[in-house]
Amino acid sequence: MSKIKPSKGAPYARIMGVGGYRPTRVVPNEVILETIDSSDEWIRSRSGIATRHWASPEETVTAMSVEASGKAIADAGITPEQIGGVIVSTVSHFKQTPAVATEIADRIGAVKPAAFDISAGCAGFGYGLTLAKGMVVEGSAEYVLVIGVERLSDLTDLEDRATAFLFGDGAGAVVVGPAKEPAIGPTVWGSEGDKSETIKQTVPWTDYREGSVDKFPAITQEGQAVFRWAVFEMAKVAQQALDAAGISAADLDVFIPHQANMRIIDSMVKTLKLPEHVTVARDVETTGNTSAASIPLAMERLLATGQAKSGDTALVIGFGAGLVYAATVVTLP
Repeated sequence: MSKIKPSKGAPYARIMGVGGYRPTRVVPNEVILETIDSSDEWIRSRSGIATRHWASPEETVTAMSVEASGKAIADAGITPEQIGGVIVSTVSHFKQTPAVATEIADRIGAVKPAAFDISAGCAGFGYGLTLAKGMVVEGSAEYVLVIGVERLSDLTDLEDRATAFLFGDGAGAVVVGPAKEPAIGPTVWGSEGDKSETIKQTVPWTDYREGSVDKFPAITQEGQAVFRWAVFEMAKVAQQALDAAGISAADLDVFIPHQANMRIIDSMVKTLKLPEHVTVARDVETTGNTSAASIPLAMERLLATGQAKSGDTALVIGFGAGLVYAATVVTLP
């Protein structure tokens, strides 16, 4: 018989608070058109994007995360000292080590929390949420801060007609804590590494360092392949998440997909046959694709504008580079 004592965590976990930060500079499509041969109409018809936010030098990954985290902690009604874990999902923090989560934890006033970064692209928030749920239920932390943050303007090739208009910057954060009833459903997640070339960094950092390429590395993608995969395969994953939570599309109040592209969002809504009463996040129009930050930013805006309310049942799904994905059903804070 094992001598190890059982964990004393909470029976369930929930999202307790949410916060977001968008850089002050708003960039319209006209700015993008200065470096690519396109039109505002083409960009809107292909992506649904009209504007995006780009960070200033002072709006670092850390600074944006601290702002979003402070709002999430206040919204949750707890203090920074109660945070036992900080999980940061990002692909645009350019220091390999230490983890930016440790700096953020210190800046917000958390006291010796577990702190680490993850790299799961646009599915990163879902991965972080799942890890946080496990920490709360297992008992290694009572409250966990999950942050999705990106400065994708640093990884955008403004001469790449396929991606120059897509990406934006920002940070979104949630606090996950104990619950007496299920409020974060089972996660359906996975990867399809055989398709990893469809979204990728153009070249390794070492190629740039060694001078074998002149251009700074950027994110590129095969647009049509990504579109087909997202629409057809991710709709299946979304349905699996509904099934795992034991609900149907008719039971949903809100749908918050990764804000990659308006056409993908609309196609998923159609494929899932979501009822008209379901509120659909379309934050991509004014925020662009912010990768790991897109779901918490969209969640924060829906709640702030009254389009969604506390206690609503929401399906969230992230998908992107890897190719990786994560979907779950949550109760909104």
